[in-house]
Amino acid sequence: MSLVLTHATSAPERATQVFLLPAGTSALPADAAGDLSAEARQYVAAALADDQKLVHLNHFSHHHYFVVLADKPTPAQVAEALRRSGHALHTQLKAEKVAEVFIHNLSDVPNAGLLLAEGLALTAYRFDGYKTDDKSRQAPALTKVTLVGEAATAAQIAELDGLLQGVMLARDLVNAPLNKLNAVQLAERIAEAGDQAGYTTDILDLPKIEALRMGGLLAVNLGSPEPPTFSILEWKPEGAKNEKPYVLVGKGVVFDTGGLSLKPTPNSMDMMKCDMAGGAAVAGTLFALAKNNAPLHVIGLVPATDNRPGGLAYAPGDVLTMHSGLTVEVKNTDAEGRLLLADALSFAKKYDPALVIDLATLTGAAVRALATEASASMGTAAPATMQQLSDAGYAVHERLVEFPLWDEYADHIKSDIADLSNLGKGEAGHISAAKFLERFIEGYPWIHLDIAGPAYLTAAESYRGKGGTGVGVRLLYEFLTNQLAD
Repeated sequence: MSLVLTHATSAPERATQVFLLPAGTSALPADAAGDLSAEARQYVAAALADDQKLVHLNHFSHHHYFVVLADKPTPAQVAEALRRSGHALHTQLKAEKVAEVFIHNLSDVPNAGLLLAEGLALTAYRFDGYKTDDKSRQAPALTKVTLVGEAATAAQIAELDGLLQGVMLARDLVNAPLNKLNAVQLAERIAEAGDQAGYTTDILDLPKIEALRMGGLLAVNLGSPEPPTFSILEWKPEGAKNEKPYVLVGKGVVFDTGGLSLKPTPNSMDMMKCDMAGGAAVAGTLFALAKNNAPLHVIGLVPATDNRPGGLAYAPGDVLTMHSGLTVEVKNTDAEGRLLLADALSFAKKYDPALVIDLATLTGAAVRALATEASASMGTAAPATMQQLSDAGYAVHERLVEFPLWDEYADHIKSDIADLSNLGKGEAGHISAAKFLERFIEGYPWIHLDIAGPAYLTAAESYRGKGGTGVGVRLLYEFLTNQLAD
């Protein structure tokens, strides 16, 4: 992460400073006035009295910013408003070419400084990718954010930094195009990140995948000139608090043409490099947990391939035998993600997991239901566990909406010639996809997250930016680390 987060006991003279003020502040507090002139104090006081939420003082050599917290009904809404304030502040800092900023928390929200810094850092993310022109590769102005005094402890700042590095890893993976990140390169990149953070990676190649009879992954890969991979990530520190591991499964389709059931273009195919966002979220989460030395045993599974119509590509009407032994009639080769996930979910049984969570950009139905504002959740986990994950989603503003998995939806995936079909009816496609996955769950609680909406944005939206958002990393980190308090 190019933006450095640090702690200091005080801010130096002539430093650009940000003061977080309590909601409803209408006058300048004495401890925010500092060495301001009478005229400057009067200006800020007038702006606050006018209910301005972001007040800027330009001293030419440095700047002062005053951010008033939003008056919201829940702590989660206050937190999200602070992240968005970080985005708004970044816009002003960028315009003024500010390189370093010092944050003071004078509000009654203890972690307000961290939340503002989170919004700043997520906004500051850039994917220059493969630009070579110096004019298009302008260095970011803001390079350092320092939280002052009791705004945060050094340990809290380090944890936020580790988490944000996980988000940036996921964003970088999602934003990379197929010719720079095929299935083998994705596995190698995940392994490199593991070496950096501390988790281990075992990459299963084509012969090993064939030996495991992962019929779904192998079928989707048939049309590709490049081999599939199946990455097993593991973070198991000494003193892990959970006896049984948490297993995270991420769809790793590095590009999805739809196969022989070809997607239309440009409306559907041009952004399909993002179809491995679930796998990226798993890698980012393991990175954050390992970087922060979280005392949890967590395993990540990322089956990866691209989905193309070439060569011996699998075809509608084919019948596949999956890793679990179940047979699947292929009705549409663009319903490929569930085939990879089904093999991985069946494979997960070997770990006797406490809980399995899968993430996938799985269906357009989830996007139509929720747009980019939330992910769809479904599963067999206990209601209390589903609620804990939902609460984590609200806390980090990666919200979930739970949909049912009623028995009647099993009718949507019936096949005349196999155990089940890979395609449901025209309606409730996100539910029938999850119902398909449910058939491969055995002996453990499970939650499915369809992140197709928020995983990739075609237009910039506040601190989520444009392109890969890294959705799922902050959600899973919040949920998993909260288990330590139970």
